[in-house]
Amino acid sequence: MQTLSRENQGPLAGRTILITRAIDQRDEMAERLASLGAEILHRPAIEIVEPSDWSPLDGAIGRLGGYQWIVFTSANGVRFFFKRFKERREPSWPSALVSLAIGPATANALADEGVQVNITASDSRAEGAFEAIARYSGGVERVAGLKFLIPRARAARDFLPDELRKAGAIVDVVEAYRTIRPEGSGDEINALLRDGKIDAITFTSSSTVSNFAALIGAPDLSQALSNVVVACIGPVTATTAREHGLNEVVVPAEFSGVALAEALAERLRNVE
Repeated sequence: MQTLSRENQGPLAGRTILITRAIDQRDEMAERLASLGAEILHRPAIEIVEPSDWSPLDGAIGRLGGYQWIVFTSANGVRFFFKRFKERREPSWPSALVSLAIGPATANALADEGVQVNITASDSRAEGAFEAIARYSGGVERVAGLKFLIPRARAARDFLPDELRKAGAIVDVVEAYRTIRPEGSGDEINALLRDGKIDAITFTSSSTVSNFAALIGAPDLSQALSNVVVACIGPVTATTAREHGLNEVVVPAEFSGVALAEALAERLRNVE
């Protein structure tokens, strides 16, 4: 658990924001909010861990030269994929492989690994990725017969692989990492909420919402977060939040951590 602050300077001075994403992620959102004077409490609702079985990913890496596309859906996917890629001492990255990153953070993670990013889907949803693939290919009909590798979390939406398969592509989805719910901190969070110590909370995936609800023992979050500004990174996460009783949520126009920080800061400036 971490607390991040900037000595109560800036427009968000005196505001406390609870961040539920995994603590080992590069968190530009937290840095931006802290730079505006907010106190940041990291209380992760998810933990990122290795897959229970590396063999499916190992097999895909061994066949990497046979794919035309590789799609990375998150920076975590990049991190765990290249951890295994390096451990296996693969000779080189296939030069003809088209790399797509969903969101700028994922693109940055790929660039850090020395991989050329052919496409960055600015819409950090599977729908945006599918549209980007179709544009790059010159039309959906040109996707037919192409082989795609998607290394991702075990629990993830199937929209992208389903749509690619409908278009005639051959798609291998392999588990590169898992997200699990960490133990502890539920009692502390409930006490902070009861005492009115939390001004806002951020959710960056559907699993952070569901795990947070389980962590504090409140499937319906409407009462527990009735006096808290809730911010979700995108519409999929916001839909999950609404399923847990949160009807008023901040969603940025661009689905990134920095955009979420800016949208949340704007809302907090207008809250007494």
